[in-house]
Amino acid sequence: MRANGFNIRKQAAYLLFYIQFRRFIMIQIITGDKGKGKTKVLIDKVNNEVKVVAGSVVFIDNNNKHLYELSNRVRMINCTNYDVNNLEMFAGFILGIISQDKNIEKIYIDNFTSVAYTNPDQVKYALDMMNRISEKYNISIVLCFATDSSDVPEEYKNNIIAAL
Repeated sequence: MRANGFNIRKQAAYLLFYIQFRRFIMIQIITGDKGKGKTKVLIDKVNNEVKVVAGSVVFIDNNNKHLYELSNRVRMINCTNYDVNNLEMFAGFILGIISQDKNIEKIYIDNFTSVAYTNPDQVKYALDMMNRISEKYNISIVLCFATDSSDVPEEYKNNIIAAL
């Protein structure tokens, strides 16, 4: 059985692989009140996953405080060194990072709302923007921000991987 030059079984296997692969490409969210240990969870996740990914891993924060807690295989970027001062500039900053390294598999962003200059009424817009980038470039993005999980927009509640 052939359809358009391909074996139907191979097409079905490819489609199944693609669907399973796409399920893992998304944004993930770590939430919790200030001082609850969100950054520790994020750093542990980064250091565990950098051991198994084939591509590059990027960690973005607004300071260098956690530089020595991260594996040396993680590219640490302090975005305050680059004069990012609004959400659109932050999205452009992320796209610039992606354009310079086509092997990026994961991006981790600590203090997301402060790093991306997002106020509470812009959170959904900011998450939509990060989700579009994630899907377009097939990069998993993990965001950590200080908020209660009930304040996360409804369509992103399933993306919460830790609520502290």
